[in-house]
Amino acid sequence: MKLYYSPGACSLSPHIALQEAGLKFDSETVDLRTKKTKSGGDFTQVSPKGQVPALVLDDGQLLTEGAAMVQYIADRKPESKLAPAAGTMERYRLQEWLNFIASEVHKGFSPLFNPKTPDDMKQSAIDRLKLRFDYIAQQLAGKKYLLGDAFSVADGYLFTMLTWARGRKIETNDALNAYYDRVKVRPAVAATAQAEGITI
Repeated sequence: MKLYYSPGACSLSPHIALQEAGLKFDSETVDLRTKKTKSGGDFTQVSPKGQVPALVLDDGQLLTEGAAMVQYIADRKPESKLAPAAGTMERYRLQEWLNFIASEVHKGFSPLFNPKTPDDMKQSAIDRLKLRFDYIAQQLAGKKYLLGDAFSVADGYLFTMLTWARGRKIETNDALNAYYDRVKVRPAVAATAQAEGITI
């Protein structure tokens, strides 16, 4: 497998999942402005969407969309317990979290990355994100991770969003700060950050 990523982008989530699963993979960075890979290739020839993450499978198939990708990674190494078994209610809870993070949190950052977004719209986006993070903090009450005591691929995705929040100076409450600190010291998470050259 080969993961195409941009340091600190949403591709951090499947990068963490690959490290947590202990799967063998190659990786290459992508400049999202020029759509060029580190080796000088045209990234749109790899993924017509032109967005990271992109995962080229061993049989040559391309898989995109982080929420789908992390489940594929987890299912490739079920003993890693990064996702509950398919067909169980717990798996649907995982999918519920992945979809919530993708649609309500991840997408909520979009106005903040657009330099043309007016300041009042940026503040509105931040206010909405704070509400989403408050909801997540409430759901974490009494739990180490989103699904309970076990780390899952949804936690890797949420952690990625929390790194963005910190980068944008969006305050989160004590529960989420403790959760962030708990996740960042996981060996696979620390190794991924080091591989991407980012500070967490």
